[in-house]
Amino acid sequence: MSERSALVLFSGGQDSTICLAHALAHYDRVETVGFDYGQRHSVELECRPKIISAIKAAFPQWADKLGQDRLCDVSVLSGISDTAMIAETEIVIAENGLPNTFVPGRNLLFLTLAGAIAWRRGISNLIGGMCETDYSGYPDCRRGTLDAQALALSRGMDRPFNIETPLMWLDKAETWELAQELGGQKLVNLVIEETHTCYLGDREHRHEWGYGCGTCPACDLRAKGYETWRAKVPA
Repeated sequence: MSERSALVLFSGGQDSTICLAHALAHYDRVETVGFDYGQRHSVELECRPKIISAIKAAFPQWADKLGQDRLCDVSVLSGISDTAMIAETEIVIAENGLPNTFVPGRNLLFLTLAGAIAWRRGISNLIGGMCETDYSGYPDCRRGTLDAQALALSRGMDRPFNIETPLMWLDKAETWELAQELGGQKLVNLVIEETHTCYLGDREHRHEWGYGCGTCPACDLRAKGYETWRAKVPA
């Protein structure tokens, strides 16, 4: 198991792209994995290879570090989940206080599959964009959940696993700031132009912060974070 390699859970969104940049800045070998679970915003899956190509072109110092990319079919989730992340329903807050975009078990399944891939590839570090600061209350994004998952993977596969979450304690403005720190304006521009966050899969409407409907919770967070960050950046 290599301490100098990492597997990034890479969706094609803003957060996972910045996590990928973080991994490339800190590890010698970086592989990526994405998941097709029948999400409404499946356009993010089309963004993934474009982002990887853009990173290689814009950051040649990272190009040789990028290893295999995989896309796993976990469409079973669409058959057992009835959420607004999958079904064409209005996004609302459910009776349990969570938005109905919550997909139960999603991150737990993703990390289990990522752990199996990492075990075979000799990788001990899993990196994800989970965050407990600007988030929707998803319980599988909490640091305590991920610590428990890392322990379960380590014991269940009899190898040490670390689940790294570079964005865990950052708000969205600080996430934009991290992109600037990692790759300057080139990385910020790449995030704006190539990544996808909008829950409704809107790639038609271009805003200062990127593409999206501009009204769903994901767009709202991304837009407000961008505006707050830009307000702090010297002109």
